[in-house]
Amino acid sequence: MIRQELPFVFNDGGRAAAGYLGNAGDCVVRAIAIATGLPYQQVYEDLGDANASYAQTRNDRLAKRLHAKGSSPRNGNHRKVFHDYILSHGFTWVPTMQIGQGCQVHLRASELPKGVLIVKVSKHLSAIVNGVIQDTHNPSRGGTRCVYGYYIKR
Repeated sequence: MIRQELPFVFNDGGRAAAGYLGNAGDCVVRAIAIATGLPYQQVYEDLGDANASYAQTRNDRLAKRLHAKGSSPRNGNHRKVFHDYILSHGFTWVPTMQIGQGCQVHLRASELPKGVLIVKVSKHLSAIVNGVIQDTHNPSRGGTRCVYGYYIKR
């Protein structure tokens, strides 16, 4: 079987246009901004507020980490915080991997649906728009990267 790799286009989601410099652990902000069409700064602020709210209203390990490291989305975002935010923008979560099942879906055109997706791969979220990966780097690993699940625009 021939691996049908997804094409890749560099897209920082509007990070540079918003005035941010350098590298950051902002893949969640970037992927959401690209997939929703929202301004990077708006998503950044919304997730920062969501992180701060989570830290103030919860008493779990994540809340303690957010208190210690700060609530900036630049430091990364946790699924407990960003999941509902993505769903609120018209996306549906589709899991593609279960515990003990092994990888069933890879970052390939033949294994993903068409449309606007935010895909979850190991330690990273990436936007796929009309079959094209839009990110600051190509996360596909030649079409071998396992997709844990994806959000698809309804």
